[in-house]
Amino acid sequence: MRVCLNGAIIDEANAHFAINDRGVLLGDGVFETIAVRGGQIKRLNTHLMRLAHDCRVIGLRVPWADTAIKSWIDKLIADNNLPDAVVRITLTRGVGPRSLLAPTDAKPTLLITTAPMPEPAEPARLVIASSTRRNEHAPTSRIKSINYLDNIIARSEAQRRDADDAIVLNTQGRVAESTAANIFALIGGGLLTPPITEGALPGVMRADVITLARAEETPITVEMLMSASEVFLSNALGIRPVIAIEGQTVGDGEPGLITQLLAARL
Repeated sequence: MRVCLNGAIIDEANAHFAINDRGVLLGDGVFETIAVRGGQIKRLNTHLMRLAHDCRVIGLRVPWADTAIKSWIDKLIADNNLPDAVVRITLTRGVGPRSLLAPTDAKPTLLITTAPMPEPAEPARLVIASSTRRNEHAPTSRIKSINYLDNIIARSEAQRRDADDAIVLNTQGRVAESTAANIFALIGGGLLTPPITEGALPGVMRADVITLARAEETPITVEMLMSASEVFLSNALGIRPVIAIEGQTVGDGEPGLITQLLAARL
């Protein structure tokens, strides 16, 4: 498989990170996951806009133009023969001395990889994570940080409890999102999703769902979620129905009509 490292297209076996890269040592960086279907890069401009926003949040300068990044992605799709793919852009602050303070002359490290698009996931059975909480006040709750330990902890808990994913609550005990997706719930006839201020990541697919389905951003308690007639997850790769939460069936236990319509449309 070919990858792009700092603008060079090379075999993945020849791609190496420096041992003092701050992304490796401190999780100092951001990333994007992007879908490619039929050779078309989905929502690329929006993803690159979010990447630039996240870099501004952490004070990281991006020395590559969007046009260059797009050309490298196109090259990887062609070289790896992946018309249906998952692209990951990883951007770290690069090499630096042993310190929490970022070097003023940092040279970021850019890695772009591709993988085959997986088959659509089966409807999900979720649990509510008890092992961690989302700090909705932290700026990192609103960016795609490469430090994913809280998500890993919650997903590991879900696995131990024979679930597909975990719902992460915020410090107030309200719903934030799942470990790798935003969450939507049909409650009282309206489609609801937690606002960014509740700890939800500003997902690219989330924004499209809100626009298309006229979903309302509002705080969601666990009690509200458990009363939902439909629940689904959204991320860059698509829509995933939720059929059970904490062992309680959602609706009739099948993907709901709104969920199916949005999945087909998006």
